[in-house]
Amino acid sequence: MHDHHHHEHGHAHSHSLGPATLAWAMAATLALVVAEFFGGFLGHSVALLNDAVHNLSDVPALGISWLAMRWAQRPADEEKTYGYHRAGILAAFTNAVLLILLSLWLAYEAFERLRAPVHVVESWMVWTSLAALAVNAGITLSLVRGRHDLNLRSLLVHNFGDALSNVAILAAAFLIHRTGAQWIDPLLGLAIGALVLWSSVGILRESAHILLEGRPYGTEVAGVAQAILAVPGVQEVHDIHIWTLGANHTLLSCHVRIPDMHMDESERILRAIQDALHHQFSIHHSTVQFERAGLPAQSSYVMPAPLPPRRN
Repeated sequence: MHDHHHHEHGHAHSHSLGPATLAWAMAATLALVVAEFFGGFLGHSVALLNDAVHNLSDVPALGISWLAMRWAQRPADEEKTYGYHRAGILAAFTNAVLLILLSLWLAYEAFERLRAPVHVVESWMVWTSLAALAVNAGITLSLVRGRHDLNLRSLLVHNFGDALSNVAILAAAFLIHRTGAQWIDPLLGLAIGALVLWSSVGILRESAHILLEGRPYGTEVAGVAQAILAVPGVQEVHDIHIWTLGANHTLLSCHVRIPDMHMDESERILRAIQDALHHQFSIHHSTVQFERAGLPAQSSYVMPAPLPPRRN
């Protein structure tokens, strides 16, 4: 017997954001990039110029995420039978690669400026970074509702890092004004690059794990197997596969051995298994193939049901 189960409410969007929010964020980021380029050029600040390039990388990231969100809303078809939920994961992976490359470039520029410091105009750093802080903080707050979506979380982390870098630029402008230490500006540019690299590597690792059909973090195969074995009537479970399709879309397939019984009884066991998977592990789409007792197992991963205690 082979059947599958799909909890419809499990596929509800984990966020209430729409493509319009990302479109607004993209327009605001473009305006910010122009302002920071002018401020960095006129104020001779490598930190502002690096932050402008940093924010410029947000534009393709937001564009890719906007496109991914539109695709993810498309229904499944004959070509994409699971739909387009992986589009957001692909977007997060692409964004992370771009950010890693950018962080390396920022580090190079900062080292060059450390070797040959340039006098900066603190007033341009202050006013430009204040405007940038307002924009990045607004975008960050608008993305908080979508933090459970890996694609949107990559944008959230990125913009939160932008906001922190703006605060750091404000502090650097104050210190440069008080001490005259011009090396503070390129050192800050180096710190911004390190922040981008740190946040991007984590997103790259997680998105690659999903694209490679890895087991969802926090879900142990042995724990899932024990939950299935706890269902009355289940004798053995094997060939367990658990993977993530997209944000909050965990899928499972497995083989379950049960005694020879009427179909109505096996349907009861099936519903009990699927309810346990749904409530204990948030697995909303499961495919379970029943095997009658006495047939050989089809996988080396076997967890037989525990034997009942022996009576003395």
